[in-house]
Amino acid sequence: MMDPTTDNAGPAGNPGAARASLESLRAEIAKAVVGQDPAVTGLVVALLCRGHVLLEGVPGVAKTLLVRALASALELDTKRIQFTPDLMPSDVTGSLVYDTRSAEFRFQPGPVFTNLLLADEINRTPPKTQSSLLEAMEERQVTVDGTARPLPDPFLVAATQNPVEYEGTYPLPEAQLDRFLLKLTIPLPSRQDEIDVLTRHAEGFNPRDLHAAGLRPVANAADLEAARAAVAKTTISPEITAYVVDICRATRESPSLTLGVSPRGATALLATSRAWAWLTGRDYVIPDDVKALALPTLRHRVQLRPEAEMEGVTADSVINAILAHVPVPR
Repeated sequence: MMDPTTDNAGPAGNPGAARASLESLRAEIAKAVVGQDPAVTGLVVALLCRGHVLLEGVPGVAKTLLVRALASALELDTKRIQFTPDLMPSDVTGSLVYDTRSAEFRFQPGPVFTNLLLADEINRTPPKTQSSLLEAMEERQVTVDGTARPLPDPFLVAATQNPVEYEGTYPLPEAQLDRFLLKLTIPLPSRQDEIDVLTRHAEGFNPRDLHAAGLRPVANAADLEAARAAVAKTTISPEITAYVVDICRATRESPSLTLGVSPRGATALLATSRAWAWLTGRDYVIPDDVKALALPTLRHRVQLRPEAEMEGVTADSVINAILAHVPVPR
């Protein structure tokens, strides 16, 4: 998905060096995960935009391994929460516990206090527990007993859900879906990729030991911060801004949708297009950048009409039709 950069790597913190480091993530993560370049790119785009990602795929397509490999390659802390029907909000955010030595209550941080939080099967927990992530995702802090506690930076929630098993699940409300910058679909591997996976396992690959697989840090938080500063300077012309608005407004007028993209979604599409433009080596955004990020940025922000869904229409097909009809700026 990403094109190799032609920038020369400079000293640490230099935007060119940061781009080269982030570009090398693909090759490094490929030591553990086979054939998921678009998902790797999406996660990097989300980190650049300070956003969060919803990963959708059937069990066994390496969603957990992907997040662990990304954290290892970026030297970031990661934690995993298995969302279940009996999970409580305090199991996510942390709580006050009584310290018998000091005879006082102290705050015990929950797993949300990390850089990359893997929220596994997020739709298996009730809305009360799902909502415990809302403040963390939006405000990057957790409030317990009236005290706001900031989360580490960078902070990214990578939530997973199974697209085929809905029994005993609690669908994410639109307000929470809108908090995710991207929704990435993790497909089943191609035949050759699956052969490569099995060959690696036959040769002794252990997905629980990434160090033994040869995975090494190739970038860090400083590279990420330099990259974010460079992305913020990427030029967006008025024509591109109008193009993004026209795409999002077209979703609100589509006869196949009951819910179109909100202004928050339009802002998200502009941000992801900007990050993608920078990753591909440009300091300005072109219409192809917007098209490249439209599906993952918008597919979870629209709602199909029941009759359209019965006819086999999907969110992706609606967005693709809109992209084909909205005039492209020259």
